[in-house]
Amino acid sequence: MTLAYWNGSYLPLDEVKVSPLDRGFLFADGVYEVVAVYDGRIFELDAHLDRLARSLAAVRIDPGLDRAALAAVFRRLAETAPRPAATIYMQVTRGAPAQRSHAFPASAQASILAFAGTLKRLGRAQLEDGFALVSAPDIRWLRCDIKSIALLPSVLAAQNAAEAGALETVMLRDGLVSECAASNVFVVRDGRVATPVADHRILDGINRRLAIRLAAGLGIAVEERDVAEAELRAADEIWITSTTKELAPIVRLDGAAVGSGRPGPVWRQVRDAFDRLVGLPA
Repeated sequence: MTLAYWNGSYLPLDEVKVSPLDRGFLFADGVYEVVAVYDGRIFELDAHLDRLARSLAAVRIDPGLDRAALAAVFRRLAETAPRPAATIYMQVTRGAPAQRSHAFPASAQASILAFAGTLKRLGRAQLEDGFALVSAPDIRWLRCDIKSIALLPSVLAAQNAAEAGALETVMLRDGLVSECAASNVFVVRDGRVATPVADHRILDGINRRLAIRLAAGLGIAVEERDVAEAELRAADEIWITSTTKELAPIVRLDGAAVGSGRPGPVWRQVRDAFDRLVGLPA
């Protein structure tokens, strides 16, 4: 049984009933968060709650629960989450008013759904081999800093990667690197690390921030700035980061080798620091 939280109650996930008038269903009018859980410990919960609060404020949804209550939902679901590694997904929509209308309803309570699932971590052998990346134009809206449930462009990009046998699709806009379908991007050239600045064009990933902190602790500076497509294609190393992919090395981009065609030494240092922090081997 997968335990879920649904609007104040805990019940089996397959017993959750969602109204067809829920604005998440009709308009993708909602936001979400995904946290990792390692051996029952929620990873970087405060950072995820901060980002959830920013997303809710940006789209003007009142969840009806304060920060402590939202944290309690995550902690309750973590108790029964799969081990050794899991994720907890939480989605907050503007609710289900009596009728469909584009403008905000005058009175509707937010709908909150949360549930845990297994985190299928990338294994050590896979990490040692590295992964492929393909590129595509970034066709998304210009508020990618909001963790919106309106994910169709990312769904199409993820499918593009799956059909190409790649781990991810990196999206490009106006000659610059944005991010992947569900990951942030880092590039290394001559020992210097750069990642696209966290403005409205990308989602500021929790593991993105963590990678920057871990690198700093190792004496490795990370430049947060615009990264040109040409830099991506000339990089010695490329990494992607996300809650589910953690810190993964890219060794091929659109069929061409990245650097030596093997995971690089800078990624390896930061990844080892990540594994020590998580406390679980990949």
